[in-house]
Amino acid sequence: MNGSNIEIDWEAAREANLKNWDDRVPLHEAAYGLDAFDDPQHISDVVSDDLPVLSRFLPGKRLTGLDLCHLQCHIGTDTISLARSGAHVTGVDFSAPALRVAAALAERVQVDATWVETDVLNARSAVTGDFDVVYTSIGTICWLQDLDRWAAQIVALLRPGGTFYIRDGHPALLSLDENAELLTTRYSYFGDGRAQQWDDESTYAGDGTVAHSRTYEWPHPLSEILGALLRAGLHIVHFDEGRTLPWQFSPRMVEVPRGYAWPDAERDLIPCTYTIVARKD
Repeated sequence: MNGSNIEIDWEAAREANLKNWDDRVPLHEAAYGLDAFDDPQHISDVVSDDLPVLSRFLPGKRLTGLDLCHLQCHIGTDTISLARSGAHVTGVDFSAPALRVAAALAERVQVDATWVETDVLNARSAVTGDFDVVYTSIGTICWLQDLDRWAAQIVALLRPGGTFYIRDGHPALLSLDENAELLTTRYSYFGDGRAQQWDDESTYAGDGTVAHSRTYEWPHPLSEILGALLRAGLHIVHFDEGRTLPWQFSPRMVEVPRGYAWPDAERDLIPCTYTIVARKD
C-alpha cells in the first residue's frame, strides 16, 4: 500500500530511487519548459521565489561573485537560474542522465556550471573546493534516510561564514492524505527509521509514466531537520513557513500565481513549505 512503512536497506532503496529518477529525466526534459531558458533573462520560478529570502543573508545582499553548491540539482534549471543570478555554480546529483541534460542545457544557453555525479550524502568527498552558499530546494530531503550525514556534508562544503539555504515541502503537509475530502492525517509525521514505500508511475511534471515506479522516502519532522543542522554546528538565522507549493500535492489544491495552494477556507490551516537559512561560523 502506498505510504506503508517498511524495513529496507538504504542501498536497495537508493538504487530503486535512482532508477525512478533516471526514468523521470526525459519526461521532465519535455515538461520543464526548457526553451524558456533561451531568454538570457529567464530564471525558474523556484529560484525567483527563493532569491528574495536568500539574498537577505548574503554579503552585499546578492549572489554576484559567490561560489554556490546546489545539492540534488536534477536537470539543472534552478542551478542555471542561480548562475544567471550571479553565482559561480556547482550542481550535484546522483542521476547521470539528469546531469547530461543539465550540462547540455547550460552549454546551449551559454551558462558556466560544474556538474558532479554523486549521492548527496557523499558530496564532500566528490566535490572540489568549498563554497559561500550551499543551496537545496525543493522536494529533496524526503529521499534521504540519514539527516545527520546530510548536514555534515553541508557544513564540510561551506566556508567559514558561509550560508545554507533550504526550502522544502513541510512535513506536516506530507503527513496528510492527499486524496481525502478534508485535511486528514494519514502518513507518519515522525520517522522511526523505516521508509515509506510508494508505487506511482506518474511524476510531479508532465503526463508520461516511468518504467520503475517503486520509490522509497523517509519522513523527517521539523525537529529532526533543525536538530541535524544544529548538531552539525550551523546557526539558524531564519525560519519561515509558506502557504503555497511549486507542485500540486493534492487534487484539491488550486492553482495560484507561481504554484498551488489549498482552497481559501483551508489555506491558513496547514503549512505547505518551510524555509531555513543557516550559517557556518
